Amino acid sequence: MRPAVRHRPRKRFGQHFLAPAWAQKIVAAIAPAPGDVLLEIGPGAGALTKPLAATGVPILAVEVDRDLVAALAPQVPPNVTIVSGDIMTIDVVPYLYGLGSQQSPLNAGPQPSRRVRVVGNLPYNLTSPILFRLVKLQEQHGVFFDATLMVQREVADRLAARPRSKDYGVLTITMQLAGKMEKLLTLPPGAFKPAPKVWSSVVRLRFGPPPVRIADRALFEKVVKAAFGQRRKTLANCLRGLVKQPDDVLDGAGIDPRRRAETLSLEELARLTTQCAGALKLR
Repeated sequence: MRPAVRHRPRKRFGQHFLAPAWAQKIVAAIAPAPGDVLLEIGPGAGALTKPLAATGVPILAVEVDRDLVAALAPQVPPNVTIVSGDIMTIDVVPYLYGLGSQQSPLNAGPQPSRRVRVVGNLPYNLTSPILFRLVKLQEQHGVFFDATLMVQREVADRLAARPRSKDYGVLTITMQLAGKMEKLLTLPPGAFKPAPKVWSSVVRLRFGPPPVRIADRALFEKVVKAAFGQRRKTLANCLRGLVKQPDDVLDGAGIDPRRRAETLSLEELARLTTQCAGALKLR
């Protein structure tokens, strides 16, 4: 293996490279097991990739920076497949199914159950779009078991927020529908080079069925976006562009029209969507 090439972090990619000691803590939190297949988003210089690869599990590492791809490729073992591309547009599912057929060195007996797990140190400026992308891929393919990701601490607060808090919003609701979220670690700015101006958190989303029944997911998303689009306004005002008689729709859902979006639980949003569907059919 040739020595690693020194790489200057690129601001346009939101690059902050993780220190080895912290990388080991995150690898321990991920705890790869026989049968796991890892999708790593943004391997960078390989702080997570290399110790994860040492466990023997197959890894698909997607990196947008071609210089980092060229530098990392000679340093990783054969169980790591590096793809140069943007996680927001690349179709990772065929790659993952190909990797799933590999035999993991950790496994000496019959193949254990297969789990596709997402890991990564997400660029702060793209965290929400990447999370929405993962949820959409899960809805389409049902391929992921969980996702262990490094995000800005404020984003972690939004992911774990409860109704009636300022952090509760569209991102919170989307993730709660996708599965169960938990915080694992908190990292100071000094855990990275260059050090960001904010603290970071490692969160884990364990994918699962929605906790509430939603008959029309596309309409649910429209209702949520409309409700939170002007979150300081009452729900009756927010829904006027979606249905003709928002007060009647809200009353039918058992929700006071004077309430605001951040007070609604998932169950109430699901009921509101059902009422909106009925109102739209009557148009």
